[in-house]
Amino acid sequence: MKKRVEIVKRIMDSNEQLAEQNRQKLDDHQVFGINVMASPGAGKTSFILQTISRLPEGLRLGVIEGDTAPVTIDADKITDAGMPAVQINTGGDCHLDANMVGLAIEQLDLNDIDLLLIENVGNLICPAGFALGNHANIVISSTPEGDDKPYKYPNIYRGVDVLIINKIDLLPYIDFRMDYFREGVEMLNPGLKTFEVSSKTGEGFDGWIEWLQEKVRTAQE
Repeated sequence: MKKRVEIVKRIMDSNEQLAEQNRQKLDDHQVFGINVMASPGAGKTSFILQTISRLPEGLRLGVIEGDTAPVTIDADKITDAGMPAVQINTGGDCHLDANMVGLAIEQLDLNDIDLLLIENVGNLICPAGFALGNHANIVISSTPEGDDKPYKYPNIYRGVDVLIINKIDLLPYIDFRMDYFREGVEMLNPGLKTFEVSSKTGEGFDGWIEWLQEKVRTAQE
């Protein structure tokens, strides 16, 4: 058991070092990086596409897409929307790590990017434990998933900077207690910045875009 613990520690230490290198590359090019986490089907890609459609002119976005299978469906959607994207195949792993992200960053021209969105693998457990080198972590929770997710998967909510509650257009049709959900989040991450949005209709995106613009401006100062 002791040997296994030591090996795990070495792996995590190595990941932290690589994450610091990734962070330095982004800082050197004044790129603000965001790790986007969510469960499968929460709407990560549709959220990113809606974000792209609402970006102010001149704000340049790049995307890293993480997936467990060698498919480019999501990355193709991003490039079709006119933004550069790099696909990472994790080979079945349930999360991205700093090494994967570092290799993907090398395929992007950071001189042409102001904002980097890293779409992590759809999972509410594994991604929370691995630093990537980004500046902010966000989690997307969708209303059809249920209002008990903060109580069942607390770690993913503890370490994030922003919470996106997606698919609010479905609230009239499903049993989702917003107060109960947000109380669970507040216990884990008091005062967490939260945006209630619909990636389908665009409702609620103005505040999110304003937050992004401010973060990008700060990164470029």
